Amino acid sequence: MTERVPVLQIGQVLLVSIQTDLDDQSVMLLQDDLAAKVVETAAHGVVIDITAVDIVDSFVGRMLSTIASISRLLDAQTVVVGMRPAVAITLVELGLSLGGVRTALTLDKGLRVLEHARAESLGESDPDGPADPGADGIVPDTAAGL
Repeated sequence: MTERVPVLQIGQVLLVSIQTDLDDQSVMLLQDDLAAKVVETAAHGVVIDITAVDIVDSFVGRMLSTIASISRLLDAQTVVVGMRPAVAITLVELGLSLGGVRTALTLDKGLRVLEHARAESLGESDPDGPADPGADGIVPDTAAGL
């Protein structure tokens, strides 16, 4: 029997922590479960942690890209974190670029990538600063002459 990969919600981000090497059926189930969870929770981000993954074949590599595309269509950005050098080398050797999939070395960095992407999509220039120019009491140079 194929095990399902848990999809956890942290705020508006879904976390998928893959703890074993995936077979084709597990990847297909993950794709379906994750798409349903994105819609159900209205999540704006998905983090797929592959720190524990030792081997990625061409099918799993393509499915990571497909999962990111599905999430993007459902208005959620995807970041793959924890990729080991051997996995990265294998993906390159297989000719898989994971187009459209953002990557980060750690979970913390991946969450920051999503925060930054969310801020950009909302029109904010700095996710940690004020969203409204001039709200901090500083008038931008371009408005000084008006």
